[in-house]
Amino acid sequence: MRRVPGPTDHVVVVGAGLSGLACALHLLGAGRRVTLVERDAGPGGRAGRVRLGGYRLDTGPTVLTMPHLADEAFAAVGDSLRRRVQLTPLHPAYRACFADGSSLDVHTDGEAMEAEVRRFAGPAEAAGYRELRRWLGRLYRAQMRRFIDTNFDSPFQLLHPDLARLAALGGFGRLDGRIARFLADDRLRRVFSFQALYAGVAPARALAAYAVIAYMDTVAGVWFPKGGMHALPRAMADAAADAGADLRWDAEVSGLERSAGRVRAVHLASGERIPCDTVVLTCELPAAYRLLEREPRRPVRLRHSPSAVILHAGTDRTWPHLAHHTISFGAAWERTFDELTRTGDLMSDPSLLITRPTTHDPSLAPPGRHLHYVLAPCPNTTVGPAAAGWRDLGPRYRDRLVAELERRGLDGFADSVEEELLVTPLDWAAQGHAAGSPFSVAHTFAQTGPFRPRNLVREVENVVLAGCGTTPGVGVPTVLVSGKLAAARVTGGIGSRTARARRPPTADAPSPTPVPAPAGVDEPS
Repeated sequence: MRRVPGPTDHVVVVGAGLSGLACALHLLGAGRRVTLVERDAGPGGRAGRVRLGGYRLDTGPTVLTMPHLADEAFAAVGDSLRRRVQLTPLHPAYRACFADGSSLDVHTDGEAMEAEVRRFAGPAEAAGYRELRRWLGRLYRAQMRRFIDTNFDSPFQLLHPDLARLAALGGFGRLDGRIARFLADDRLRRVFSFQALYAGVAPARALAAYAVIAYMDTVAGVWFPKGGMHALPRAMADAAADAGADLRWDAEVSGLERSAGRVRAVHLASGERIPCDTVVLTCELPAAYRLLEREPRRPVRLRHSPSAVILHAGTDRTWPHLAHHTISFGAAWERTFDELTRTGDLMSDPSLLITRPTTHDPSLAPPGRHLHYVLAPCPNTTVGPAAAGWRDLGPRYRDRLVAELERRGLDGFADSVEEELLVTPLDWAAQGHAAGSPFSVAHTFAQTGPFRPRNLVREVENVVLAGCGTTPGVGVPTVLVSGKLAAARVTGGIGSRTARARRPPTADAPSPTPVPAPAGVDEPS
């Protein structure tokens, strides 16, 4: 594995999102001096926090899977995730509601899910689920160490027996076709293939290898941190500070001072100069390339994932049929993905993710109130309406969304809203997300693994990239891995004060007893 040559004693990490925080913790565990600079007033990046009246909103991801990857970062400095954050395993992980009025609780416990599938679709589908679950486990084991949790220096690294195992498992076929080999029920197939949207590719065109995301969602388990998802980056920042990191908030980077092929210092907009040996850039790729004053040449322009409209609603009531996470599927399926990725139209029959974090933490809302987070995928600003067009389109689409929620059983939703925040591609673009998409670069074959933007920068030997735009990709688990891989580029390996790596937990195993989070972990930035 290639690593940063020369001195690496003092590392400046730019950006305190999950990848930057993970990178900082792994660097600290390997004995590096770390200065972390963040333009916002506190940690989180996408996983930020907004106060809206008496409500506390998570601005980004709402689903936590594979928490052992976060625990690895804490373990690097002799700490632990569960010492810092109280985690609750979600049962069910999701509730899936369909246009025909049926619903299915998605359990990550194998026996519970098999029984639910039998109730929902009969014994033949339950048997198919058993086989699918085994296949997902084999797929995960074939991919994780060799193709996800690894630094690529060349496509030739793919030439390994694990590649043959992945091919034998059908990983290079199409996702929807592979899932259909196990399940005949169209509704069930959606439950195990909608995750392709996270990768920015329709199930009909996505590689079956991307079913590894379904493994994370439906087998490995889904957790909720007390205080919301923002509790995770807050705790990571606290652990980094306790391990000796110098954390700088409200510190925007204005430039990089370079000489002889190396960055010698980071300049802040305040005028401060921070000398350093190495820099890790975890900001959005366009911002990183602007700081580097160069953009790598690629034979084809990068394609970005679809975007999303998010309605945060603080309400005076809730609806009993909602779980913590509810996926409300429309009747349309193939047409939906065509609209999102090809024609650029807003979903005519939307599939929605509705998250109610007050299910497990009522303190996120005033007493007797509830918080609902409604995510509606939409085309990015390259394929669909331009960012500026959302100034007028946003309020109209909000009203369409609310009407659709009421049509799907959330009676009185419009009248129940006391506080709300609407986030559209206009807002994502203003935050610096290319193509107005918070989901970054799509996981097409040509933008995956060794073909994804590299985390080493040619012509500047001591700069490393991390975050969802580089390897391994989009999602909470993968950006945590991205931070670890960036640290490995600096250190040549992951230094840790703990000798044993933690095994990934599954919801089939007994859950550890949650421990209370220390005071201040879930306070706003």
